[in-house]
Amino acid sequence: MTTGTTSDTGTASRTGPHRPRGLRDFYENPDVPVASGDARSLRQARMLAAALGPAAGEPGVVLDVGCGDGSAARVAAPLLAGHRVIGVDWSQDALRRARGHLPHVVRGELSDGGLPFADGSADAVLFSEVIEHLVDPDSALDELRRVLRPGGHLMLSTPNLAAWYNRGLLLAGVQPVFSEVSLRGIHGRPGKEVVGHLRLYTARALRAFVTASGFRVVRVAGAPFHGVPRPLRALDRLACAAPSAASILLLHARKA
Repeated sequence: MTTGTTSDTGTASRTGPHRPRGLRDFYENPDVPVASGDARSLRQARMLAAALGPAAGEPGVVLDVGCGDGSAARVAAPLLAGHRVIGVDWSQDALRRARGHLPHVVRGELSDGGLPFADGSADAVLFSEVIEHLVDPDSALDELRRVLRPGGHLMLSTPNLAAWYNRGLLLAGVQPVFSEVSLRGIHGRPGKEVVGHLRLYTARALRAFVTASGFRVVRVAGAPFHGVPRPLRALDRLACAAPSAASILLLHARKA
């Protein structure tokens, strides 16, 4: 997700550098992991497809903000047939890679003048694992709200601070998964990959934050995380039934 926005892979472009130059350089590095896995992308795409319905007449405009290499859009494309999906990112390298998955890509940022779209021009925004990388998420949601039409759909995903295993890790005095204290290495928690997370949300906090930003939350669901060790993946999938404990939070909201 990189938009001048993870990974979704999600993208893992991070939109809008409300951040120092060093952090921008970090996200420009193609070796930085940007995905939480196709299972998350597929669940999110199904939620969006159900919300939009089949394309009839004028196709819906879906902005994949922080599209990264376009892999999330690749997973979603079969479910969004007939709708126009536009990838948006600030990284030229990410857009170059995204062109292999998306017919339309645009360079844009959430800051520094905003996205290159008119007010109310989008039917839906995919915001896949971007918000956890932003210094100023409030302004980011303001900008997403601006480009959405009245009643337009926001499909947001982000790692869950209160994932089932993080609850146990905190009780044991261990740094939670997804949280990071350095851009140079992992310290005090499981895992090996540094991905640049600046903010983490619980389901309750995410719902409250999005509501305060002028959206009506329709649903919060859960998705698994591909980084969970193989012996625990069945348990991780089961945890999705209780979104507040799932690895990844999927939120569907509409512009109020």
